Amino acid sequence: MEKVLLFFLQGIPEVTGTIALSLAFAGVPLRWGIITAVGTVLTIITYIIRLLPLTFGLHTVATALLLAFFIAKTTRISSVKSIIAAFMSFATLLMLELAINKLFFAVTKLDPQVVISNNFLWKLIGLPQAILMILFAVLVSKFKKPDGEAWKVEFPFF
Repeated sequence: MEKVLLFFLQGIPEVTGTIALSLAFAGVPLRWGIITAVGTVLTIITYIIRLLPLTFGLHTVATALLLAFFIAKTTRISSVKSIIAAFMSFATLLMLELAINKLFFAVTKLDPQVVISNNFLWKLIGLPQAILMILFAVLVSKFKKPDGEAWKVEFPFF
């Protein structure tokens, strides 16, 4: 149960940041209620995919495609632009993960296998990248002015 909770503790902010950055890249205004709700649902779907006996890493591709599908269906952004925005966001996440992990292990001099086996510490290392993804989304949306008419679906509670 602890592993599941830790997954969601790190996963929800990370996926929320990834969604927000994808929307910012696509020029869609950030509506945090929708982003958080979809981030939570997409994290649950990602967790379920990770439980399946599939090749490791397939959950990332599936999540990116689901994110692109969400953007294409709920906004006026084309499918191609949605895919590009989703994969740009995941590429940013990948670079952040590599940079933060390299920095962490260089500073602490800890053995990576020891840290990976400690689920709490391993998930804790992932929180800075989640926070940075959200900050990057806010910055991108400030510099790339969002189109106020980009959302084509109105959500009643957000």
